[in-house]
Amino acid sequence: MLHISRTILLKTTAALCVLCIVLIGATGCNKTGDQPKMSNDSTAKPAMSAAERGKYLVTIASCNDCHTPLKMGPQGPEPDMSRMLSGHPAEMKMPPPPKMDMPWMVGGAATLTAWAGPWGISYTANLTPDSATGLGKWDETTFMLAIRNGKHIGTGRNILPPMPWEWIKQMTDEDLKAVYAYLRTIPAVHNQVPEAVIAPPPPGAPGGPAGGAMMKK
Repeated sequence: MLHISRTILLKTTAALCVLCIVLIGATGCNKTGDQPKMSNDSTAKPAMSAAERGKYLVTIASCNDCHTPLKMGPQGPEPDMSRMLSGHPAEMKMPPPPKMDMPWMVGGAATLTAWAGPWGISYTANLTPDSATGLGKWDETTFMLAIRNGKHIGTGRNILPPMPWEWIKQMTDEDLKAVYAYLRTIPAVHNQVPEAVIAPPPPGAPGGPAGGAMMKK
């Protein structure tokens, strides 16, 4: 009887073990957390267009800080969005800049669209697509060359401070194309920005009073 009882006990134990394994496996398979979730979200946002991405880049690069004139509002100076990205107002005639002594060396207009420093006087450009006074005649290549080379119209004079073209040129070609695409979509503002005033090089610098002689040597 003892032999039979042990046999029955062993068989019963084995059967219970198999049953437990089956139940555990079935339970594990039924756990929703272990199953990959299939996304059926039909409200997913479509990819941004080039112009939409350009707007994002222009915004985070703070282009409006200098290219959109400030006006006085209820809470103090605020961007005049009726002139968005149109540069220094043509009707705002600037007097000669004040003389500054080191360590002060940069002065700015109340609109933050005109700047004076050792380089001379710079006026922020009209970036709107106005064909006569803005970027309306600039094609994509001209725009990209201006940023890549730091040259006005891509091949002209140097782009002057405080324009941070050295950092903006770190954008990829696709980013710059997106910025250009966005600038083509904003309202055109007819606003003729004054020409920059280039200060002569200081003495001793290449092209300066003593620098010319040095360069000829």
